[in-house]
Amino acid sequence: MENYFAIRLEGDALRAISSVGLAHMGDAVYEVLARGWLCVHGRATGRGMHRDAVRLVCAEFQAAGAERIRPLLTEEEAAVFRRGRNAQVHTVPGHASRAQYGEATALEALFGWLYLTGQRDRANALFCAVMEEAEGWR
Repeated sequence: MENYFAIRLEGDALRAISSVGLAHMGDAVYEVLARGWLCVHGRATGRGMHRDAVRLVCAEFQAAGAERIRPLLTEEEAAVFRRGRNAQVHTVPGHASRAQYGEATALEALFGWLYLTGQRDRANALFCAVMEEAEGWR
């Protein structure tokens, strides 16, 4: 039986996933990390929980986080990031610029790739770097 909590893909199986597919996976990974961050920091209470989660996963916040972590990326991670930024996305939410949405998609693709390659510790480290300056974000 496949363990979908501990997926580890390599080679052709990983290359077969489109950049949009990586971003789709990364969107979920990033949201789980953001919700965990809210719980740990005592902000997962009441009706504001959903609002706070949405603020952490919006394109503007993710684009700012992408700027913070870009200098920390390895060459391989930077290549995945670029691949995600160049994804053919046809719709952009009205509250974000196309550039912000591209950066957010790149960040999500990176988190999806890290998850699918089994690099959970690295994903966590980069997420912590994204959130470093988020203490006063509210």
